[in-house]
Amino acid sequence: MSVLVYVPKKIAEEIVKRGLSLEDVVLETLAKLAKLDPRVVVEARVELAEKYLDEGVKLVDKDPIQASEKLYKAAEECVKALTLYLSLEDILKRVDERGRWSVTELEKAVLEISKKLGEWFRKAWDSAWVLHVWGFHEAKLDSEDVKARLQDLKELVEKTSSAIHAGIR
Repeated sequence: MSVLVYVPKKIAEEIVKRGLSLEDVVLETLAKLAKLDPRVVVEARVELAEKYLDEGVKLVDKDPIQASEKLYKAAEECVKALTLYLSLEDILKRVDERGRWSVTELEKAVLEISKKLGEWFRKAWDSAWVLHVWGFHEAKLDSEDVKARLQDLKELVEKTSSAIHAGIR
């Protein structure tokens, strides 16, 4: 089940202007205020990853720039879900102190997760990072370039979901 919530334009613009993801701010705020079980937050992040993956796949041929960002966001949600699921406390503490995720915490999390799940995770993250930087920010990738990395992102989301649902630690 998903629910639409109206966020006033001024608030949304300020959040984006500060380099934050509106979905991430909503998810983190609700999780803290409602004192949600971390397992619920992990599941929500996996759901978001699947949503972004689906949106990215649909955009590959029409808009490779937006497809790149959606696919990257899918990978980012996988990293956040697994960081919480695997209780990578040092990273979670730094995120909490800073009040948000940074590239540094994402990268450190990827390396720790890769130690536990395998090198495939880091390689898939690297594909996502190429899409984020060269596909979205620099707008240098076309549909063919995005498609070349698509399987990595599909596997990342599928294997993340499987690991969490199988109880792998």
